[in-house]
Amino acid sequence: MPTRILPAVGEADAVRSITTLLSQLPDAEPVAPVGDSTQLIDTLARLAAESVDELPEVVVVHERIGPVPALELIREVALRFPAVGVILVTSDASPGLFQAAMDYGARGLVALPLSYEELASRVQAVAQWSVGVRRHLGAGGDVFTGVGGTVVTVSGAKGGTGATLTAIQLALAAQASGRSTALVDMDLQTGDIASYLDVQFRRSVVDLAAITDISPRVLADAVFRHDTGLALLLAPAEGERGEDVTDRAARQIVSALRSRYEIVVIDCGAQLGGAGAAAVEMADRALLVTTPDVVAVRGAKRAVRMWDRLQIRKAEETTVVVNRHSRGTEIQPPLIQKITGTAVAATVVPANFKELQSVVDAGRIHELENKSAVKQALWGLAGELGLVKVPDGAQKAGRGFRGGDRGSVSFRRRREG
Repeated sequence: MPTRILPAVGEADAVRSITTLLSQLPDAEPVAPVGDSTQLIDTLARLAAESVDELPEVVVVHERIGPVPALELIREVALRFPAVGVILVTSDASPGLFQAAMDYGARGLVALPLSYEELASRVQAVAQWSVGVRRHLGAGGDVFTGVGGTVVTVSGAKGGTGATLTAIQLALAAQASGRSTALVDMDLQTGDIASYLDVQFRRSVVDLAAITDISPRVLADAVFRHDTGLALLLAPAEGERGEDVTDRAARQIVSALRSRYEIVVIDCGAQLGGAGAAAVEMADRALLVTTPDVVAVRGAKRAVRMWDRLQIRKAEETTVVVNRHSRGTEIQPPLIQKITGTAVAATVVPANFKELQSVVDAGRIHELENKSAVKQALWGLAGELGLVKVPDGAQKAGRGFRGGDRGSVSFRRRREG
């Protein structure tokens, strides 16, 4: 059986050189090369959606691929498509880079300028490894098989705007629709999802920070299964430990979660460190929660501009959610949209803390009544974002999604970005 090889190369000269050599390898079947990291992930996801057997056995990644750096791209491919073997082509064949490539999930490294013998040897070895993994997959082995869930980050324009409440209710809505959902507390110093959901659990996101190969078993050990069915990955009880979660670790953790769950909702808090920035950058949807007052809206504007300056996310790729809205407020959503330059969610969350106070004080926010206007708005927001879907019959009848209709919703995966 021929070995399918997918080159991921950005430079035209390098494309010609690599594809020419690959076409000369015995039993090799090079497929059309992809020019950047986004195209590679999209191509693999499309093939994996059909069948694991449709994936190429080998992916060859050139060191100058972009926009995601080569090692980060290798990590994502290794986590999301474990049946694919990755070879890094690089001008730096030092032991340090070789070890780094292996740590990130590469199965081989080939030095530039390319040698036919070295390339043939690496491709053959990696292809054999890939075939073995696929046999393991066919036997129901404990490895990641997901093609990639939807990641939504929720950040606050400033402290106290309701980002945590929003993240929790979005996750609950997705879970109620029958989708496997993870809720992550990436507010590493001050995160309080555990208190909102009456959870006491020793493990946290920090336990995954130093692990270079996050297997499903390792991830399951760090996750707490809530009574609602949500998978919780909590912030550390000791805030200073949050510094252990670097941006690199955050990328690994988010990729692992994306591979395991259909919906991943991440509470990033109001203070964006390296880990939160990595999560926002990787997200399919990035939400920024504000209240309709001058201080919060200014905070939202500062956050959007900072994300743009740091090349984390463009304003037009961010969605502002207006919390504690009322008709009498002078600052309305159209003005917020104009000030921030972002999209603004059509669903606004009403100002009604009284109906929240008892469940917040009890740490039982998941028991908020279905008739709550706040819950209905936030679950409606989940529908607007594509985390849940109203059945066709309900759409024809003109009924919207409501928090009480637990048995009547299904899920629609939608990738934005």
